[in-house]
Amino acid sequence: MSNQLNPTLESSPVIKRYENNPVLSYKDVPYNAALIFNAGVAKYQGKYVMVFRNDYGSVEERRLDGTNLGLAFSDDGIHWEVQDKPCFDLKDEEILRAYDPRLTVMDGKVYMCFAVDTRHGIRGGIAVTEDFEKFEIISMTVPDNRNMVLFPEKIGGKYVRLERPFPVYGRGGKDRFDIWISDSPDLVYWGNSKLLLGVENVPYANDKIGPGAPPVKTEKGWLTTFHAVDLDPSRGKNGWESAWKKRYCAGIMLLDLEDPSKVIGLCKDPLIAPETDYETVDGFRTNVIFPGGMILEDDGEVKIYYGAADTVECLATAHVDDLIKLCKPVG
Repeated sequence: MSNQLNPTLESSPVIKRYENNPVLSYKDVPYNAALIFNAGVAKYQGKYVMVFRNDYGSVEERRLDGTNLGLAFSDDGIHWEVQDKPCFDLKDEEILRAYDPRLTVMDGKVYMCFAVDTRHGIRGGIAVTEDFEKFEIISMTVPDNRNMVLFPEKIGGKYVRLERPFPVYGRGGKDRFDIWISDSPDLVYWGNSKLLLGVENVPYANDKIGPGAPPVKTEKGWLTTFHAVDLDPSRGKNGWESAWKKRYCAGIMLLDLEDPSKVIGLCKDPLIAPETDYETVDGFRTNVIFPGGMILEDDGEVKIYYGAADTVECLATAHVDDLIKLCKPVG
C-alpha cells in the first residue's frame, strides 16, 4: 500500500519489513497494556533483550491511564517472551512518567537512556543495569531534552551521546528541533555540545528531527538512524486523537568514526516511511515510524526495530553495505 499523504514518501527499496509484523503488541503482554512501541533493543548475555514503552489503559475504550517500561527476551530477535511485570516505573511527586527507552551495551552492562515527564519539563535520563531488576540512575538533564542515545564505546576517551533539545523560545515558539551531540568523561557531566544535523538539512522534514537508535559501528563510520517529521496543517483526524497532522519517517546517516560530530554521509530520502496498514490505518497516532533499536549481525544483516503508529513494535531488515551506500557524501 502506498502512502496517500502529500507529499508521497516511500521506504527505501533496501528495506525489508518482517512479514509477520508487528513483533510485539499489547496482546503479547501479560499485564495491563494498550500501546507497545518505541522500544530499545540490544544483544546481551547471549540473548536479544527489549525494553519497550507500555502506555496502559483500555484499547476498547481508547483510554490511557499511565506509562511503564516492559521487558522481553528473544533467542532470534523475532519471537519475544514478555516478562510477567514491568521492569521500570519511575514516579514520584515530581516525576510523572518515564518512557521511550534506548539500550546500549558497554563493558558488560546495559545503559538505558529514557525520557521523563516532570511537573517542570521534559528531562532525559541515563540508567545502568546488569539484570534489568535494579537500575541505577546515573544522570538527568535539565528541561527540556529528549531522545538521548549513547554510542557503544568511548570515542577520544569520552562517552558520547546524541540528543534532541527543545529550544521553543529560541526557535520563535515553533516546533522545530534538531539533533545535537555532547560528550562526557563519566556519563554524569555532559558538555562540548554541538549541533550535529539541522531539520533544514533533511529534505523530507519540515517540522523536526531527532535521534533514533543508538549508532552502530561499521568500517565506514557510525551508522545512525534518526526520526524526521513533516507537518501538514490540512491533515485531519488520524488515529485516536482528534487531530494528528504530523508524519514520522526513519532516516539514516553516517558519522565519522573518530569525530562523530561530523556527518560524512546522509540519505536524502526516507529509510522507512509509513506505508502498511499497521503504520497508516490502525493505531493511536497513524503515519508514525520511530526507530529505537538497531543490531548489526555477524552476516551483515541489520535489524531495525521501530514503533509503528505509536501502537505496536515492528522489525525491518537490510544489509549493512546497502545502508552505507544510501548515505551519500556530505559536502
